[in-house]
Amino acid sequence: MAVMASLLPAVPASASTLAGTTYYVDSKSGDDAAAGTGEATAWKSLDKVNATEFKPGDVINIKRGSSFAAPLTLSAKGTAAQPIVLRPYGSGALPKISGKDGDCVDIKGNYWRVSGLRATGCRWAGFTISGDRNTLDGVQADKNITGVFVTASGSRNTLKNSKLIDNNLMSVNDEGGDNDSGAFGVLLNGDDNLVTGNTITGSYAKSKDYGTDGAAVEIFNGDRNRVTHNIARNNETFTELGAQKGKTATGNVFAFNVVTSSRSRGSFLITRGSKHVVGPVKGTVAVHNSVYLPAKDTIGWSCHDGCAPSILKLRNNVIVVGGEAGWEDGKGADEGGSVYQGRTARFKLGPKSVMADPKFVSRTDLRLRPGSPAIDRGLPLTPVWFGGAALAKDLKGKALPAAPDAGAYQN
Repeated sequence: MAVMASLLPAVPASASTLAGTTYYVDSKSGDDAAAGTGEATAWKSLDKVNATEFKPGDVINIKRGSSFAAPLTLSAKGTAAQPIVLRPYGSGALPKISGKDGDCVDIKGNYWRVSGLRATGCRWAGFTISGDRNTLDGVQADKNITGVFVTASGSRNTLKNSKLIDNNLMSVNDEGGDNDSGAFGVLLNGDDNLVTGNTITGSYAKSKDYGTDGAAVEIFNGDRNRVTHNIARNNETFTELGAQKGKTATGNVFAFNVVTSSRSRGSFLITRGSKHVVGPVKGTVAVHNSVYLPAKDTIGWSCHDGCAPSILKLRNNVIVVGGEAGWEDGKGADEGGSVYQGRTARFKLGPKSVMADPKFVSRTDLRLRPGSPAIDRGLPLTPVWFGGAALAKDLKGKALPAAPDAGAYQN
């Protein structure tokens, strides 16, 4: 006797039934009149992508070697369980998007996972994120005013494993007004974002207001962002922080970053107290960073116009500069567990901190040689100092011992 269907056990949906639609885009061989759902029926332009209402779980594959005119606008919303994925396929160079008609990649939606795209020569930003919980992984941005821009509405986004190269243009660059802006690898106006595992180089441009300017990671009006485990080379400043009056840039964390430069001027970290026009910037934390800036016109860190422990806390850093190792006024920063070397210094050394040669392996390899005074120099810290337990590892992924070395590497 046949069993009634209503008595049969429920069969769980398969992965295939839960999956979204997969699309293909190929600038060389595609056709916008085609279905777009297979390699042989790929679309040709980004116009089709911009006009399509994608659903959670959808996948957009973009052919390597393709080139497109900006913009690519991603407005749909995925979910935590079913993000919308955009990725390259095939072989060859990363798909390239360029053009001065707009920011090259504009992510307005939520839960996008974007990988393997290059955004170059764009109007202002290579990648703009104004949505939430999106991920850029293994992308490249170059020759823009800003490589990646997270707007004030963009929160809980992740930028990782990416290359931000020679974003070296200014957006104003006129005489007077103290208003030149640009040459940012990353500009964060939003909150709770993670910037980790990236290589950021060449954020440096001529400025009529400042002579030269630029920053690997600029934070303005952004709270609780975590900037960790990045390699920064030949940028003017690694990070500069500020906030409009009535806004905040509170609780930002910089950990396990390696910063080197051969430029004639530069700095690691610049922040401000309440007396500055874009201050106060409260609760900045810089821990286990390694810095080598050998030129004379350099500074390790500056906490000015009302510095205080509530403005800046530094732990377990190794900072070598040809200029001033650090500068504070007011009540001064909360500092300790670090090694400094410079021609001058205007701050009070904290517990276990020393002025000494840390004995880096080389000018570009900031690991520690045997006998370095940075070995076992660090103070023990809880995971909250690093932005969470998942980030409490050195640049190479080593766990921190009870008596850690100062700097980004554990010996």
